[in-house]
Amino acid sequence: MNSEWSLDVLYKGTSDPALQADMDKLSAQTAAYKELIASLGSEDPKTTLRKVIEAKEELAVLSRRLGGYFSLRKSANSSDSEGSSYQTKIQALGASTAKEDVMFEKYVGGLENLDAILDSDDKLKDYHFYFHEIVKSVSHKISDEGEEVFAKMNISGGRTWHDLFDYLTSSVVADFGDQKLTLAAIRGLAGSDNAAERKAAYEAELKTYDKIKAPIAFALNSIKAQVNMEAEMRGYENPLAMTLDQSRMQKATLDAMWGAIREYLPKFHAYLRHKAELLGHKNGLPWYDIEVSMGKASAKKFTTEEAHTYLVDHFKDFAPDLADMVDTAFKDAWIDFYPRGGKVGGAFCSNLPFVKQSRVLTNFTGGFSSVVTLAHELGHAYHGKQIENHRPLNTRYTMPVAETASNFNELIIMNDAIAKTSGEEQIQLIESQIQDCTQTIVDIYSRFLFEDEVIRRRKDTFLFPEDLEQIMIHAQKEAFGDGLDPNYLHPYMWCCKSHYYNAGLSYYNFPYAFGCLFSRGLYAKYLEEGEAFLPKYRELLHATTVDTVEDVAKIAGIDLTKPDFWRASLDIIAEKIDLFLQYK
Repeated sequence: MNSEWSLDVLYKGTSDPALQADMDKLSAQTAAYKELIASLGSEDPKTTLRKVIEAKEELAVLSRRLGGYFSLRKSANSSDSEGSSYQTKIQALGASTAKEDVMFEKYVGGLENLDAILDSDDKLKDYHFYFHEIVKSVSHKISDEGEEVFAKMNISGGRTWHDLFDYLTSSVVADFGDQKLTLAAIRGLAGSDNAAERKAAYEAELKTYDKIKAPIAFALNSIKAQVNMEAEMRGYENPLAMTLDQSRMQKATLDAMWGAIREYLPKFHAYLRHKAELLGHKNGLPWYDIEVSMGKASAKKFTTEEAHTYLVDHFKDFAPDLADMVDTAFKDAWIDFYPRGGKVGGAFCSNLPFVKQSRVLTNFTGGFSSVVTLAHELGHAYHGKQIENHRPLNTRYTMPVAETASNFNELIIMNDAIAKTSGEEQIQLIESQIQDCTQTIVDIYSRFLFEDEVIRRRKDTFLFPEDLEQIMIHAQKEAFGDGLDPNYLHPYMWCCKSHYYNAGLSYYNFPYAFGCLFSRGLYAKYLEEGEAFLPKYRELLHATTVDTVEDVAKIAGIDLTKPDFWRASLDIIAEKIDLFLQYK
């Protein structure tokens, strides 16, 4: 089995004639699109919309194919200078159509009989939601020329600051005894069975940030200044309002979720204090012990082949099509498994609907948690399968629903494992599940508080590393309360989380809490309804690209704007915490 993914379905390298042909084609199609937009109004609206949509579809497929290829290459090798050069060219071509995109959107916004036009054409009919999103967004557009300038400046602005962050965090070396470790490797020791090693790794990690925190602080300041400026230019109250609009999500939903979470924080604090006591700590849990496993973990180490068999066997009882996709992902080299120098840390899945595949990056270490991570990322791939037959401009799902299928997959694996074990091993699995929820709810809440404060203060203040450290510590204290030892927090979480460094995607934190709780509510419905739930589940995932978050949830009979749903999902986690609190 391959240990690294294959990108040959896209291109076989920069010498591939198909890549060079597509680069030339992208330039030609971009020029043709500009000419088409320049002639807006010269034909009847139906003909115009049809021609523009077809041109935008061609551009979308081609740019995503090329852009996706080089983005994947770069994530596997941050020093890929050749790929970076191509990526810059692709981004520049995309930015060059910003003016034309706005001209078209304003044209659409001025059509009084839009619905009648769409209903009269089979292809346009599929784009009802897409066009109505355009109409809604028109009021937030800058001038035609302003959009063009902003898009071009972003290449050397927000995107480059993001690239700097990726480069620094993937290339910095941590000194750990006589070893030189990557940041991903030193952070990976947080789950070590050796208490002294966990603490030493934590201390070494914090020292490592001294090497890179100054340039990263400049990157964060620059990106958040750009975000503030963009929100103001587009007429949003603040970047959060802009993010919620981009997410197709109501603030009432976010408020209901955070309100319910705040009610349940004391339950998470009790879990953390109990874990601390079991580990011999008297002042709350120190950060370096957050990821330590309780109970007795299975000593089994999985090879990638064993992970393959395990996941296929477990998913086939839930949904055969999911098991088949997982089988294909392993056999056809969709996955880049192991950590190495230059490769980004963590894990992600990139959907490639134009080739009906996905690519998954992990830093596989062989433990059961690595298998669960694979299940999570392959959930994203399954989500991709549900939306791959949409038209090309209808394949983007938003941040909140992005974590639905991934978390659902995790629940399938974890709940089955818990049910089939007992004693110390079962406690380990239960605590592991609680630990993950604490990360995706409590820690995510702290990250939300941090980013919200940084964005607010960045309006008129430059935040030096020391300022960012203080904001992070304050956010962690508010979220974790007396559950953590205040002398051992993590002031540099802003230095290792890439989610803060995307100028076009602010607040990439609350979707994790959303996904954790939304998936639990859906899983409860699956247990209640059995096989009858599966068509509804697939329909829900399919709808995520062409509907609002709230309307997607209604497919499963859920009202997200009311706290009751969120409380019910949190109750499921609270029950697991109560079980753990009995453990001595």
